[in-house]
Amino acid sequence: MSYQAANEPTCTRCGGKVELIIEPHSRDLGGFSVRRVLPSGRRRMVGPFVFFDHMGPAEFPPGEGIQVRPHPHIGLSTVTYLFEGEIMHRDSLGVVQPIRAEAVNLMTAGRGIVHSERAGDDLNSASRLHGIQSWMALPDDQQECDPDFVHYPAAELPGFEQDEVSIRLIMGQAYGYESPVTQYAPTLYMECRFPGGASLALPDGYDEVAAYVVAGDIRVDAYTLGEGQMAVACPGNTLHLDATSESHVMVIGGTNLGKRHIWWNFVSNSKQRIEQAGDDWREGRFEKVPGETEFIPLPD
Repeated sequence: MSYQAANEPTCTRCGGKVELIIEPHSRDLGGFSVRRVLPSGRRRMVGPFVFFDHMGPAEFPPGEGIQVRPHPHIGLSTVTYLFEGEIMHRDSLGVVQPIRAEAVNLMTAGRGIVHSERAGDDLNSASRLHGIQSWMALPDDQQECDPDFVHYPAAELPGFEQDEVSIRLIMGQAYGYESPVTQYAPTLYMECRFPGGASLALPDGYDEVAAYVVAGDIRVDAYTLGEGQMAVACPGNTLHLDATSESHVMVIGGTNLGKRHIWWNFVSNSKQRIEQAGDDWREGRFEKVPGETEFIPLPD
């Protein structure tokens, strides 16, 4: 197996608050564009975030949509946050739950879970899908916890304005508000919508912070970020964002959990544990998703 080790680099841009700018790499999943920001070659994690994908926007004709067959996870929790569209989640706990715009499905893999992600009730009509899929590593003492799934309707997430910026607090604490979404380690996750000319100082008190531009243009220190770019703050610093146009930004961060190994859908601080998970999937020892007969085989 070939592993990606999640090592934290040291600051290389002294004199400013931006450690680096990450450019995503894109791939086409059959009419469905994904821009992967984390892990990257220069930065594997930001706080507990080990995976950050910008999905779409994608347009599907009637009868077509996302179809991700059952696959396993260990050692992480996942959040799929949609701006548009719907995805139907099914898992080995027996949960069947649609995820819709601005709601949160928090799936905790722990010692192991299997799930599928398929088109929702909009399958029979023309539809759009656009959002962010992220994985968060679990702390060392939580990596083998029981799997779990919790749905948080959009109305339960705090929405407010700060310095003319409209914010939805997905996880963590910021500006006197707190999200109800479970954190296994201190985590910051926000959606921010800027009118042109607005400025926002991001919360401090988190080990690591980064800002990703979904759309628009944001100035951070001496850098201007466009769509698809992420600015990572130097350790111990936060960021001040200035919108040069109407902009849509996601903010992530939190506690540095230390080194993690990532292979396929598995995350752990132990290579041996990942190898065991691979063997378990190959040999059919994971629980199955009720009603699903397909599955994604273990990669070579």
